[in-house]
Amino acid sequence: MAVEPVSSDTDLMFLLSWCSHALATEHTAALAGLGVTPRSYCVLYKAMEGELTQSQLAEAGGLDKSTMVLTMDELEERGLAARTASTRDRRARIISVTEEGRRVVAEATAIVTKVNDEILGTLPSELRQPFVAALTHLVEGRLASLPDCERPPRRRATRSR
Repeated sequence: MAVEPVSSDTDLMFLLSWCSHALATEHTAALAGLGVTPRSYCVLYKAMEGELTQSQLAEAGGLDKSTMVLTMDELEERGLAARTASTRDRRARIISVTEEGRRVVAEATAIVTKVNDEILGTLPSELRQPFVAALTHLVEGRLASLPDCERPPRRRATRSR
C-alpha cells in the first residue's frame, strides 16, 4: 500500500506545537481552581502508579531534574506528596501521594477528562479514535526517542502561579 505524501506546505511542527500549547493552556486554566498545574498533576498522577523515584517520575513526565525538584517542593509544601528514602538506594527518593493528594488527583482527573472530551468532541466522531491512535503510534514509535542533537530545542516550562 502506497503512503500518500503530506503536502509540502503542511507545517507539521507548527500544528503539533500549537495543539500542545493550546491544550496545555486549557488544562492550566481548568486546573487553576484546584491550585495545581498540569505539571504537578502529571507528577501526582504518575506517582500513584507505583513506587517510583523522583528521577523516574521526572523521566516519565518529561521534566528536567531542576523542574522536578521545584515541583516536588511545591507538592510537599501543600501536603499533596512526600519524598521518602528508597529501601533499595538510600540516595534515591521515592515519591508518595498523600491522602489529600489522592483527592486532588481524582478531582483533577475529572477536569482533565472533561477538557479532553470537549476538545476531541469538536472533531467528527469518526476521526476521534483514529486521531488519538495516530498520535499514540507516533509517540510510542518513531518519536519515542530523541536523536542526538548538538543544540536540542528547549521545552518551554509552564509557569505556576
